Amino acid sequence: MKSDHYSIEYGKLSISYSIVRRMRKTLEIAVEPDTTVSVASPMTASPESIAAKVRKRAAWILAQQRYFEQFKPRTPERHYLSGETHLYLGRQYRLKVVRAEESSVKLLRGYIVIQSCKPESNEETQYLLENWYKTKARSKFLERIDACAQRFSRPTTVMPSGLIIRAMQKRWGSMSQGHRLMLNRRLIQAPVDTIDYVITHELCHIIEPSHNPRYFRTLERAMRDWEKRKERLERFLA
Repeated sequence: MKSDHYSIEYGKLSISYSIVRRMRKTLEIAVEPDTTVSVASPMTASPESIAAKVRKRAAWILAQQRYFEQFKPRTPERHYLSGETHLYLGRQYRLKVVRAEESSVKLLRGYIVIQSCKPESNEETQYLLENWYKTKARSKFLERIDACAQRFSRPTTVMPSGLIIRAMQKRWGSMSQGHRLMLNRRLIQAPVDTIDYVITHELCHIIEPSHNPRYFRTLERAMRDWEKRKERLERFLA
């Protein structure tokens, strides 16, 4: 979806933000883990009215950006070589790439063992590992969706209509207007309790789409320690 880019001055600082217009009644401002600011706005909202809302939330935006800054530098670039460490469900495993006639990936005594027809190809190793992560993610995420729904008084009312797993740069998850849950594939590397935080966060959006006081009351009832889990997730996958 196309986004437009703007900025406002706040004291001596400049806050840049992108605007994505959607069929919605309210405006929502989000600070992403990479510290960028995005605004989801109604189709008819003027740039001037949006800028006024951003300026009104400037102190909160800067506080959120400082919060995410503490987790930098982010995970270093991976080269997909034997001996390199990779995460799975909160544990570190060493990569072990071996030659084999048939390709496969499995966990074995602290290693992610990748059997490959092309062990010298880092691209092939990455492809096999990413596919393994995605397969594991779908199975684990579906399991945790069922478990997290039980946190609500009426579990069937917060079940998503579908699950999409995708590599995302800026978000851990999102919930569409049609209640399709999208989760970041990287979450399969995180501890289960932090996966549960992201899923529960998004299930609350089926009840309340916006991050308003009602939303946070709903989240607090479902998961009282959500803030600790959120911070642990950001630190773990930094």
